[in-house]
Amino acid sequence: MNENIDLATLKEGDKLEDFVLPAITRQTLAIYCGASGDHNPIHVDIDFAKQSGLDDVIAHGMLVMGYCSRALLAWLPQACIREFDTRFLAMTHVGDEITVSTEVAAKEPVGQTHELTLSLVARNQHGEAKTKGQAVVVLSELDRARA
Repeated sequence: MNENIDLATLKEGDKLEDFVLPAITRQTLAIYCGASGDHNPIHVDIDFAKQSGLDDVIAHGMLVMGYCSRALLAWLPQACIREFDTRFLAMTHVGDEITVSTEVAAKEPVGQTHELTLSLVARNQHGEAKTKGQAVVVLSELDRARA
């Protein structure tokens, strides 16, 4: 968790540092298949992908969603997250380098603390959005985690 920023001082429109991941490889996809149990051949079998009308295999949408959750966890302990959702926008390909950008969409007082709504967008190296979503986090849990 990145403790170099005081999340309590964030305001609507503030951006967190981008979370940058290495290029997706065939090995990444094979490992994710095993870890997730999603063995759809569109993710690992080039011949199957081509028969399906694609040039190559595509990454799992849930892999990219997982990258978004990793970005959240770089800033917050898991206990702070109240809601998290993602909408898939475009296929992610082998070689795509994913960067997750996070912005404060809203900040609301809740009791003695604040609730932040964070907007997340995962883009490849060409700026193409792959997923878009949001998370609702409660900062009181951050104080408890640091105690």
